[in-house]
Order: sequence, then C-alpha cells, then structure tokens
Amino acid sequence: MKHEKKLWTGFALVVIISFAVLGYYGYEIYQQAPPVPEQVVTSDGTVIFTAQDIKDGQNVWQSIGGQEVGSVWGHGAYVAPDWSADWLHREAVFILNTWSRQEFSRAYDELPGEQQAALEHRLQEELRKNTWDPSTGTITVSPLRAEAIRSLSRHYESLFMDNPDYQKLRNDYAIPQNSIKDPERMYKMNAFFFWASWACVTERPGEAITYTHNWPPDEIVGNKPTGDLVLWTGFSVIMLLIGIGILVFYHAKTTEETEIEKPLEDPLMRQNITPSMKAVEKYFWIVNFLILLQIIMGIVTAHYGVEGDGLYGIPLASFMPYAISRTWHVQLAIFWIATAWLATGLYIAPAVSGSDPKYQKLGVNFLFVALLIIVLGSMAGQWMGVMQKLGYAENFWFGHQGYEYVDLGRFWQLFLFVGLFIWLTLMVRPLIPVFRRKTEEKNLLILFLIASAAIALFYGAGLMWGRQTNLAIAEYWRWWVVHLWVEGFFEVFATVVAAFLFVRMGLLRTKTATSSVLFATIIFLSGGILGTFHHLYFTGTPTAVMALGATFSALEVVPLILIGFEAFHNYRISKSTAWLRDYKWPIYSLLSVSFWNFLGAGIFGFLINPPIALYYMQGLNTTPVHGHAALFGVYGMLGIGLMLFVLRSLYREQVWNEKLLSFSFWSINIGLLLMIFLSILPVGFMQTVASVNEGMWYARSAEFMQQPILTTFRWLRTIGDTVFALGALALFWFVFKLAFQKKIR
Repeated sequence: MKHEKKLWTGFALVVIISFAVLGYYGYEIYQQAPPVPEQVVTSDGTVIFTAQDIKDGQNVWQSIGGQEVGSVWGHGAYVAPDWSADWLHREAVFILNTWSRQEFSRAYDELPGEQQAALEHRLQEELRKNTWDPSTGTITVSPLRAEAIRSLSRHYESLFMDNPDYQKLRNDYAIPQNSIKDPERMYKMNAFFFWASWACVTERPGEAITYTHNWPPDEIVGNKPTGDLVLWTGFSVIMLLIGIGILVFYHAKTTEETEIEKPLEDPLMRQNITPSMKAVEKYFWIVNFLILLQIIMGIVTAHYGVEGDGLYGIPLASFMPYAISRTWHVQLAIFWIATAWLATGLYIAPAVSGSDPKYQKLGVNFLFVALLIIVLGSMAGQWMGVMQKLGYAENFWFGHQGYEYVDLGRFWQLFLFVGLFIWLTLMVRPLIPVFRRKTEEKNLLILFLIASAAIALFYGAGLMWGRQTNLAIAEYWRWWVVHLWVEGFFEVFATVVAAFLFVRMGLLRTKTATSSVLFATIIFLSGGILGTFHHLYFTGTPTAVMALGATFSALEVVPLILIGFEAFHNYRISKSTAWLRDYKWPIYSLLSVSFWNFLGAGIFGFLINPPIALYYMQGLNTTPVHGHAALFGVYGMLGIGLMLFVLRSLYREQVWNEKLLSFSFWSINIGLLLMIFLSILPVGFMQTVASVNEGMWYARSAEFMQQPILTTFRWLRTIGDTVFALGALALFWFVFKLAFQKKIR
C-alpha cells in the first residue's frame, strides 16, 4: 500500500509540474509568435497586403484543405510542396536573377561562384533583416521585393486557378484546376503565403535566428542549422541513455515473478450481458465499415502521387480531389480507433457492476446515433468547403478547418466534445455502486475514470483557437489534441483497460495491475506531456520550446525499451491455460501493439524527433513512416484487439473461424510492413538526402518527386496496400459473420 501511495504521489507531481511548464511556454508562444502586420508596405509607402488580407488568406488556405494540400512550416500533406519553403526559394531566385541580369547581364546560375556568393550575401541582408515596426504594425519591403511578391502571386494564381500552361504542374501536385475560383480569394491566400515565408527568413528582434529557427533549410537565404539544434540533439541522446539506465535498474529492482493461480474456466463467460452491453455490438460493425472506407481513401490518396488528377483514368479530382480523400483517410482513422476504444469502455463499465443503471441502453444508442451524425456531417461539410461552396465563417463552422487531424468544422468539434461527455457520463453511472462497495479494484477503477475524463476534457484543446488565430498559436493547441489527446491519454486509457481485462480474467492480481499501470502512466507522461514540444520546433516558438521538446521527447522512447518484457508477459498469458485459446487473437493483437510500439513509436519516432534530424526531415515522407506505424500499428491494432476481446465475450457460444482471423492478423501486419519498407521509407530517405544537399524546397518539388525512381517506389506501395486491404476485408467478414453465425457451443 505504501508503494502504491508513492506512485499516486509521483503521478500527481508529474501531471501538475508538466502541465505548469506546458502552460507557461504556451504563454511565451502567445507573446513571441510571428506578428501579423497591420500592413505590408514598400519603402515608398505603397500598400501590398493588410492584416485582414493575411488573416482571410489563412481562411482561404484552410478552405481548400489547408494542411491536406501541401504544408506550411512543414506540417501537412506530402504530394504538393511546402508552400512556405517554395515561396521563399522562388522569391530568393527572382531577386538573385534580377540583380544578376542588371549587373552582369546573365542569369544567376551562369555566374562564377565568387559573384554568386556576393549576391547571396546581399540577398540575406535584404531578406533576413526584420523590418516590422511594432509602433505602426507595418512590415516594410523594398520595391524589388514587392516586384518578387507580384511575380510569385501570378505564379500561384496560375497554379490554383485555370492557367492551361500549369496543368502538368497541377497534376504533379494533385491540385485540381480552379481549386480557387475567385481572384480576390487567391490574392488573399498569396498574402498568407507571403507572411508564412516571411516568418521563415526574418530574424527575431535581437536574435540571429528566424521566427522558425532557420527552417526550412535553404542555404542561399542563410537558413542553416543553428548551434541550439546541434546542442539539444546531443543532449536528447544523453537523456535517452540516462533514462534507459534508470528504468532498467528500477525494473530489475522491483520486478518480482509472482505466479497467480489461473481460473479453470473463463470468468468473463460467467458474467451477465446487460442490455447496454449488447447494444455496444453495433459500434463494432461501424468500426469495420470505417476501416474499409479509410483503406479505400488511402488507396485513392496514395495513387494521387502518381496520377494527380484521378484513379486509373477515372477523373476523380473533379469531385473528390486529393484534399478530400486525404482528409477523410486521416479523419476516419481517428474516428474508428476512437469508436473501438470508446465502445470497449461502454462495455466494461456495466460489466464491472453487473447491471445497467436506468436508461443506460438508451444512452448507448443515443451516443451511437450522435457519432454517426458527426462522422457523416463532418465529411459532408469538408467536401462542401474544399469545393469552395462555403464562405469564410461558414467553412470554419461547418466545413474544413484545414488543420491535419482536426479538419472537421467547429460545429462538429463541439458536437463531438459534448458526445465525449455523454460517453463519460455513461461510463461513470454504472461504476457508482462499485465505488460504494469499496472493492479491491477501487484504485484501478479510479485510474480508469481519470483516463476516461482526460479523453473527454482534453479534446477541448481543439476549441482554443479561432477562425483567424495566429498559425503559431493554433499549432500549439492543435498538438495538444494530436499528441496529448490521441497519443497521450488514449494510450493511458488503453493501458488501464488492458490491465483491467486481465484482472477480470483472473490472470493478473488487482494490486499488481494497479501498480504496473500507475508506474507505466508516470513513465509515459513524464516524457509524453512535454514531449508535445517536439512538434513545435519550427512553428514560430521560442528556443526553450526546442530544448524542452528535445529533452522530453527522448524520454518518450525510454518506456519502449521494456516493451519486450510486456510482449513476453502477454505471450505467456496466452499459453497459460486451455480456455485462453479463445483469446489467442485478441492477445496476439496486443503482441503486435508491442512490436509496433517499439518500431513505429520508438525507432521511427526517434528517427525524426531530434532537432537536427527534424530540421531536415520535417514535412518529408519520413513523417508518414512514423505516422502509419504508430497510428495504425499501435492504436489501430490496439483498437482491433479490444474489439476482439469484447466480441469474444458477446459471442461466447460461437466457435471462431481461426483461419480467417489468422489470415487477417498476418495480412494486416505484413501489409503494413511492406507498405513502409517498400515505399514510404525509401522515398523519405531519398527526400532527406535532397533536403540536406539542396534544401527543403527541392526535396518537396515536382522536379524531384516526379523522378522515375521515386515513381517506381510509389508504385511499389501497391504490394503492401493490397496485402493490408485483404487482411482488413477478412476482419470485416469475420465480424459480419459473427452476427449471423449459429450458436454452436
């Protein structure tokens, strides 16, 4: 009991201190974010852009898909360029060529190295000097730079509107013709692109680094890695080694092999199935439908990389552009994973108490309908927004917010937020009688409710930005949702649920499970909360954010060192008694979670997390390597595993089709491996080399990405995608058959 008390104290301290630091530097981000000027003017007083132009331009960018159409500051999709890197390099080349022709009557590329170096030095003085005047709120640019802005504006207007000369480039970028139909909206989006690139090259007041810490890499404008990048990368590696050492020592000291007498029969089969528990079944039907739909969207999205206007000659881009297919692909992943986990919680709560509170089944059914409305409504709104059928405000509320993973309109966000609190209420009500009984499971149940409450509460971070919030501030809150909500508290919830299931099955002592979950939560949150900052190195944040992000994101990897012990423990459990054969595939799903946690979250995560690595890799295909392996490999397989646990209890009298489940399990996991190693990873590594040698602009350019070898690698993804899709189809068929299979036990 004393040990458990210490763990609770440690848990409280980690949460309080970490969020205090996270909040403090959030305040600093508000203070030091790249300013949105009242006006951008030339030195002779001509107004080029206003603050409202830039803010409206941000809304235009969001309406066409935002981070689903290329990226800004490295965050977003990967077929189109990073617009901030692209604009910056094109602006630099325009100015260099103008000077070169004026002074040497030749293009810049034709000059000898000495003359090029002299012009680059002049260019850096031109671009890097901060001309923002806080007293007037204006940014002043030279007439030449104003001319460059006008030239680039014409380029992007031709690209996003209907210039026939740009059709090939549009196909390379998977951008449909007339993505923007209104010249005024186009003018405003150009204003936003200028501001985003201005922040990338303009030095902070009194400092020799830009607002984005010299990101993107582009030597001709003076964007090179800073000393801080190298310093904190080295420190992060040291912290990783120290963390590993401490954890291994603690594990060796505290771990005791204690055998527990296994039940002769499955305890879950003895418990009653309440009406609300039975009502959860349909959630899993929807989970499987959404998995299939997500895979279809993934196939379409991946194919846009080689055929930018369609799918094997079908002109999809005219009614389902890349921005939509990718939005739905990413959003559906979150929806079905969350649905599987939430449904498991709805099943467990009344299973613990043994009965339903009044109207529990009604609540479960109501929440189901609400979730369907949110899924379908948000998808319809996103399509309306991208097809330019909504105004600025209407798009924000009902259309496409343009932020990856939180693309759904604010109305749908609010709807989901309310839905999560309904879910929390449905979780708490059945457990109240259990708390009154003061059972041994009380502390484990408290953890269960804390994790459930965190899921409901922390989604609220997605409501903290407005329609025209500074991008640096919006990114801070967005990563609260993506990292803390999706990667953080959902994982805590899943850890508690898995432990609880093993306790209920008589395979784990309640005291042991509680201590293990508390310790795992402390270790995970110690790095995970402040590890949020590793997403914010180059988004207009102070240097301290990079230092904290590098340090604590290294600690995120530490608990994964012991993942083998967890996997071995689960494997031993699966072999410990005869009746557990019924749970072979749910437990194997947990084993695969351990594998993908180590590979996807650990190796592929740490591959891109150190500052110097991310400096060159942010926005390249190395990111979706980590994304696919972690989101599906860890959270997706965990969702599937929890679903199979629940279905085993619901369909307790059926003999499962082991061959079908075996095919599904191995196809999904092998397909994911092939997808990564045959396609996404090689493309990412080649892009990294290009980014180091030439710059981010080149690594994301059509010139580089449309090389035959890269097209071949993208086609190779078909192999992994096919194997993966067959596994998902087998899973769908298995779940579908269960509902109609005769009772045969």
